[in-house]
Amino acid sequence: MDCRCSLLTRFAALALWFVPALGHASAWRVDPHKLVEMARGQVGMTVGYDPAYRVLAYPGGDVPRETGVCCDVVVRALRGLSIDLQKEVHEDMDAHFAQYPHLWQLSRPDKNIDHRRVPNLMTLFKRRGCEVPVSQRPEDYLPGDVVTCLVGGTLPHIFIVSDRKTPGGVPLVIHNIGRGAQEEDILFQYKLTGHYRLGKAGEREQAALTSSPAPR
Repeated sequence: MDCRCSLLTRFAALALWFVPALGHASAWRVDPHKLVEMARGQVGMTVGYDPAYRVLAYPGGDVPRETGVCCDVVVRALRGLSIDLQKEVHEDMDAHFAQYPHLWQLSRPDKNIDHRRVPNLMTLFKRRGCEVPVSQRPEDYLPGDVVTCLVGGTLPHIFIVSDRKTPGGVPLVIHNIGRGAQEEDILFQYKLTGHYRLGKAGEREQAALTSSPAPR
């Protein structure tokens, strides 16, 4: 009996050791309405677009609020819910660097820029268990979902699905594509490459029932 317990204990410890290599098993708990609120609060505040490399504080580092890139909309919205993607991406990349895209000829993580790159956020969200199917059906996109696409077929872009819709029932999105943070009807304008749901499923279905049409 003691021998069996010892073997089970060793097996459990070995299994736990392998868990990080397989990615995180569960997603964050995110209130989708609060996430949308935090994203919408950037409209009129972030009025420019600047992809320049900057040295940032860590954790919680940010570029000036009046500017940024598409990833900064997502980063800032989640920080309003006490989730710091700068820290999340850096720690996961530091532990599992080989699992992330090697598109920038880096040999190690860079906490100043990694969380501001769409492919890295896609990788983190997938490893966190947040990935859901991409589709062309408006009803599949719920408030607070994070979606990625390719602008012009080559430029990765990311946005947050709004709780407002067009008169035709297509959700608006909140993003920064070059003119500062905006809430716009562009969900299906570009080729979609990723779809992520950061909160609990039950909360998201409820959010879909209470989404409102866009003001005319």
